[in-house]
Amino acid sequence: MGKLFLVPTPIGNLEDMTFRAIRILKEADIILAEDTRTSAPMLKHFGIDKKAYSHHQHNEHQATSEIIRFLKEGKNVALISDAGTPAISDPGFFLVRETLKHELEVECLPGATAFVPALVNSGLPCDAFVFEGFLPVKKGRQTRFKKLADEERTMIFYESPHRLLKTLEEFAQYLGADRQASVSRELTKLYEETVRGTLTEIKSHFENNILKGEFVICIAGAEERVKKKNKYKTDED
Repeated sequence: MGKLFLVPTPIGNLEDMTFRAIRILKEADIILAEDTRTSAPMLKHFGIDKKAYSHHQHNEHQATSEIIRFLKEGKNVALISDAGTPAISDPGFFLVRETLKHELEVECLPGATAFVPALVNSGLPCDAFVFEGFLPVKKGRQTRFKKLADEERTMIFYESPHRLLKTLEEFAQYLGADRQASVSRELTKLYEETVRGTLTEIKSHFENNILKGEFVICIAGAEERVKKKNKYKTDED
C-alpha cells in the first residue's frame, strides 16, 4: 500500500522549507497541489521536476476516490497547499479522513504554519489557546462573536485584507475595545509586521496604513482566566 504525505510548504520565506519535505516531494509518485500555478515556481526552486495535479475545495470530493485507488496500488501521494500545512484552513481534511477510512497510512510532516509564529510573537498567553481560522462571512457570524466573548483562552484568527478593519471593529464591539490583541501580516517575508495593543489601537493603525498580505489576529482571552491564574499564584505562594 502507498502512503499519503501531508507536506507543509513555506508561508513566505523559501528558506523555511525542510530537507525532509524536499526529499518526500522528490520521491512521491504523485504530487497534489491546491493551486498548481502557485506551487510550480516553488517546486522548480527546489529542483523537484514533477508535474503537480490540482486538488482543491472545488474538486476534492470527486478526486478523492481516484487518489485512494492510487494509494491502494502502492503509489505514494504528497499533498501540498499554497502555503503552510495542508488541512489548516486549506484543503486536506476530507482526503485524510477518507484515506483513514480505507485503513491506509497518513503521515504529516512538521513545518510552516502561520498561526504558531504569530501567537508566540504576540506576547499573549500561549499555554492554552484556540485556533478559529476564518470567521463565517455572513451566516452565523454574529453568533460566533457572542460565543467568543466569554472564551478564556487566547484566540487566533485568519483574515483577508479587505475584511480586516470590519473584523477588528466587530471584535471591539463584542469583546471590548480595550481587549489586548496582536495582528501579524506578511509573516516570514521582507515586510513582516506585528502590531500589538488594544483592538482600538490596532484598528487605528491599519486605518492609516496599506492593507496588504495575509493577516493573523491573536486576541487575549476573557479576563476571568487572568483572574484565575493570579489566584492560583497567590495560593501557591
